[in-house]
Amino acid sequence: MEPHPYTAIVWLLGVAILFALAMLGLAWAWSRWFAPWKPGDSKNATYECGLESSGDAWISYRSGYYLYGLLFLIFEVEVVFLVPFAVAFLRLPWGAVAAMLIFLLLLAEGLAWAWLKGVLTWK
Repeated sequence: MEPHPYTAIVWLLGVAILFALAMLGLAWAWSRWFAPWKPGDSKNATYECGLESSGDAWISYRSGYYLYGLLFLIFEVEVVFLVPFAVAFLRLPWGAVAAMLIFLLLLAEGLAWAWLKGVLTWK
């Protein structure tokens, strides 16, 4: 009788879950039996960069920061798509090259739009 093809995957998944639960159990046991329990004002205080928090936490930032961040992400993610294309450039059919050129033209259009709208000028 031949075993089911997914038997090994189920076993590996079970072992992985048991291993994770065992590590969590060991961490819990270590903190329960070996870590000293010393509650206090300094341990229960909010810690932020070693400084006492003061003032209001709601600070308004200019929207230009967010626009720069979004533009950075858009043009940074383009590299993720360009690297595989560049690696396999000589073996790609013309349809793939045309699709990548359309992709690059859309990105250039987005950059031109941002430039013309003045998003890239720091004020």
